[in-house]
Order: sequence, then C-alpha cells, then structure tokens
Amino acid sequence: MFDYETLKIIWWLLVGVLLVGFAIMDGHDMGVGTLLPFVGRGDVERRVVINTVGPHWDGNQVWFITGGGAIFAAWPLIYATAFSGFYWAMLAVLWALFFRPVGFDYRSKIHNQRWRSTWDWGLFVGGAVPPIIFGVAFGNLLQGVPFGFDDNLMSTYTGSFWALLNPFALLCGIVSSAMITLHGAVYLAHRTEAAIAQRAKLAAYGAGLVVLLGFSAAGLWLTHIQGYVITSALDPSGMPDPLAKTVVREAGAWFANYRHVPATILVPVLGYVGAILALLLLRAGRTGLAFIASSIMLTGVIGTAGVSMFPFLMPSSTHPNASLTVWDSVSSHLTLGIMLWAVIIFMPLIIVYTSWAYRVMRGKVTDEQIRRNAHSAY
Repeated sequence: MFDYETLKIIWWLLVGVLLVGFAIMDGHDMGVGTLLPFVGRGDVERRVVINTVGPHWDGNQVWFITGGGAIFAAWPLIYATAFSGFYWAMLAVLWALFFRPVGFDYRSKIHNQRWRSTWDWGLFVGGAVPPIIFGVAFGNLLQGVPFGFDDNLMSTYTGSFWALLNPFALLCGIVSSAMITLHGAVYLAHRTEAAIAQRAKLAAYGAGLVVLLGFSAAGLWLTHIQGYVITSALDPSGMPDPLAKTVVREAGAWFANYRHVPATILVPVLGYVGAILALLLLRAGRTGLAFIASSIMLTGVIGTAGVSMFPFLMPSSTHPNASLTVWDSVSSHLTLGIMLWAVIIFMPLIIVYTSWAYRVMRGKVTDEQIRRNAHSAY
C-alpha cells in the first residue's frame, strides 16, 4: 500500500493525532477534575461538576490506551527505552489515575462529608498529576535523555528520577497543566450554569494567561538549549538501526525545521491563536466555539513539540548517536502496514461512537437535576 519511508511518516503523524486526541478528549475531564475542589462549593455543586464528565471519562480513556498501544507497536524501541528512563514517572501517572475510577464510582455511595471530600481530592490528584508529568517528560525530551545502547540494542538509562525535575522540564509541566486546566474550564463553563460556570470562566482566564506566558517563555528558553542534528548519510527506507548514524548537538537546532519549511510556523501560531480565541469566545458566552478553540490550542502546543524535534523522537544527551528517530526506532514494514489498516477501520468507529455519546448526553447539568436524582451514580 505504502513504501516503508511513507509508512514511517504516516505513523509519526498518527501517533501525534492520538496524543492530541487524548489531550482533547481525556484532557477536558482531567481539567474538570483539577478544578473540582475549587469551582464546586458544597456537595451539590461538586456533584454537578462530576456529572459533566461522569458519563464520558472512561470512554475517553480509549485515547490514552490506544496511544500507548500505538507507541508500543509502531515504536518498540521508544516504548522500551522510555519505560527504562521514565519508569517512576510513569508509575506516578498510573498511581494518580487509580483515583479516577474508584473516585467516580465510590464518591457518592456514602452520604458522609469527610468521605466525599476525600474522594474529591482524589479526583483532583487523578486530574492534576498526569498532565504535569507528561509536560515534564516532553521537557526532558527536548533537552535529551541520558541513555545509550550496547551492541545488542539493550538500553541503559544513566539518569535519576530527580534529575527529570529540572527547571525547563518543570516549566513545560506548568504549561501542560495550564492548558489542560483551561480546556477543562471551558468545557465546564459549557456544561454548567450560574455560579459554577462563572468560577470556571475565571479559572479559564487565569489558566489561559499561564499558557500564553509559559509557552512563550519555553520557546525563548529553547533558543538556549542545544538541539540535535543528523550529520551522516541516512536511508529513510532502511531497516531500523539506531546506531547507524552520526548525531551532533547544535544551538538552535530545534528551530531548523521552521527555517527549512516556513509553513510549519503555523503550528505554534495555532497554539497562540487557539488560546486567545478560547478566552475571547468564553467572554462572549460562545462556550461551544471556545471548546473548539481550546482544542486548536492543544493541537498547536503539542504539535510544536513534534515539529521542533522531527525527525527525533527520543534524543540521547549522553550518547547522541543512539538518539531514536522516526527512521530508526520503528517496527517492520509489515507491522506498520497491518496496523494502518486497523486504524483505518477502528478510528472512525471510535469517533462516531464518541460523537453519538456526547450528542445523547448534551446539555447543561444543573443543581435541580442533581437534587432530583440524589441517588444517581455520580
């Protein structure tokens, strides 16, 4: 169907689409969880907040699971090496996510203030921690991760968990948290009314300001961080071999793609335009359009990281020649081809089902509905 080189590019794009889909779909309910203890005053209001995402959050996890599965199948070396270097960080994400299913299911089972407040903060942890860690991970990728390979392509990570928490990575974590919080706040303003919607708007304005300032600061900081450049001959259609290339570090290398293909500057522009439009539309009361705009913001910010690093996926700070790229960390031609057919068949089904579910359960969630259905699941 496609040659090997084309399939490598297609899967780079598809994994990017899955990451953006995860940020948009699972991101808004994580943002709602982050805001839960702050925009909901009292049990009824917090149940209103929870019920905006309660029917959908587990379906949105499909994007997270599919993204992880796609990385495992399409980029096995990335998957194996990342879990070596980011093992404790990934475990922290999983531990935080544990609070979500039990929190949604058990929070309202017992009418006890302390019980419910405890699960509210558990849902906060489950919504707030993963975006921060994912942002920190991207911040470390842009700086390079300390790993290398032996002759058998067994990876060795030489860093530590605490080294991941460096200033630039923490800034990326703040940007990630802010953009997910903004996205969740916009969704909450769309699905609620009165005091809750107003508090959500105020949270969106604050988070939007942090996104714009943090995204700009990260871009300026990146000009002082050495990027990576392949200096040897490379066969994009060749069999994967991450050690069969020469890589050097150069200042400003992460901006080279924007110089070579000027049209790619539209990607970070989308991040700015989406964030600004989301805030303006929210102020005008066009919450549905504001949600689309915040989705564009997520696409632009995440896409900026991908475009800046291309063709690198996981650069090595200690052994630059071992850096993993789109060309040399992928599965076989046959595997990529079969997986592409799976995506062509199942991705539309996921989109159609998700759209149907949101259409059926659209509308505002109100205090009156919660009081009338006091024994509902959430």
